[in-house]
Amino acid sequence: MGMTKRTPLSGLLLIASIAVACVAEIRPDPTVSDVPSLSLVWPQPPARARIRFVEAVARPRDLGIRPSVWGRMLQAVRGTDEVWFVRPGGVAARGETIYVADPGAQALWILDREAGRFQRIHAAGEQALVSPVAVAVGPDDRVYVADSYLAKVFVYNGRGELQGAIGEQTLQRPAGLAYDAAAEHLYVADSGAHRVWIFNSDGTPAGVIGEHGDEHRQFNFPTHLALDRQGMLHVTNAMGFQIQRFTSDGRLLNAFGRHGDGSGDFSAPKGVGIDSEGHVYVVDALFDTVQIFNPDGQFLLDFGERGVDLGEFWLPGGLYIDERDRIYVADAYNQRIQIFEYLAKGDDE
Repeated sequence: MGMTKRTPLSGLLLIASIAVACVAEIRPDPTVSDVPSLSLVWPQPPARARIRFVEAVARPRDLGIRPSVWGRMLQAVRGTDEVWFVRPGGVAARGETIYVADPGAQALWILDREAGRFQRIHAAGEQALVSPVAVAVGPDDRVYVADSYLAKVFVYNGRGELQGAIGEQTLQRPAGLAYDAAAEHLYVADSGAHRVWIFNSDGTPAGVIGEHGDEHRQFNFPTHLALDRQGMLHVTNAMGFQIQRFTSDGRLLNAFGRHGDGSGDFSAPKGVGIDSEGHVYVVDALFDTVQIFNPDGQFLLDFGERGVDLGEFWLPGGLYIDERDRIYVADAYNQRIQIFEYLAKGDDE
């Protein structure tokens, strides 16, 4: 189950630079696809399907959410069209609600499918958001948003009202978030400080993991975080081209990954997530794919490829796996969140 043949790294970097220039000009319709439905499961038959495409979300309407009468009147008066994601970078979910950190729109999105409403939050009190790159959900629908430029984590309640800020005197460039409900800890990957900070739920410091370096339990630009069902912390060590796994008290379990262009290698590792059976999913932005490993780091499968159609990616970033094994991928330069699901339970063959 190898991966698609890849473009040389120089070509990938050229594609990335073109993407930045052209993102505002390309708006794929996430509801239309010429790809046969057969190709939206991975691996292809006759192999047993393990990953299935579910849907793509690029705007509230894709979740059945439409503006209120007042909202439609306001759009008509202002002459504005419906709102879309611009460059979604971080994603989280709880139940039927999807949370999206969108640095392109300088906004946090809260899309509640069940209630049929959404919010697009552009500010933290009197301060405008600049680069909201990561989001996590805590108790009582509390929402944590990391702004890498402002070097803070903002805390909102379920109604989108600001409750406070974390790490104002500590953080340098927060890039990833994960909330541990059992320990009531918020983990913050600080790419600028090359470490992972631990905060209590009230925002007070509770500890730190790692330091700058190339050895185990050291980081070289950590960017994304995820917790498994047992509370083990997974850290994307981006420029170390690896995933490091820790216990809740910061003890290193293992690390895997290396720089390369083959199956199981990393070129630009970003979002990480863990399904109910412990499989580790890692987004690679330059490979435009999601790779799946067992907890020991053995490569199992990948899904997705470069493109703009459903099941394809263009510089993807964040990843989140919910309690139902739904896999949310922030497909940044396709300006959408793609949702998949893990199917094959109880079989790693």
